[in-house]
Amino acid sequence: METAGKMMDDLRRAIADAEELLRATADQAKPKLQELEARVREHPWAAVGVAAGIGLIVGMLLSRK
Repeated sequence: METAGKMMDDLRRAIADAEELLRATADQAKPKLQELEARVREHPWAAVGVAAGIGLIVGMLLSRK
């Protein structure tokens, strides 16, 4: 049977690993977000059209019975 101390150490290690993964993911996402923002600024109406199309598809999928 594990002791409470060992379980707490395991939990702290898991939290630290999750925080590191979150930081790495955020670091990778930042340049992609900046690129997306630039494209939306260059072509705002295309972005509106894509968003509307995605909204229509999601709405149709959610309304299926």
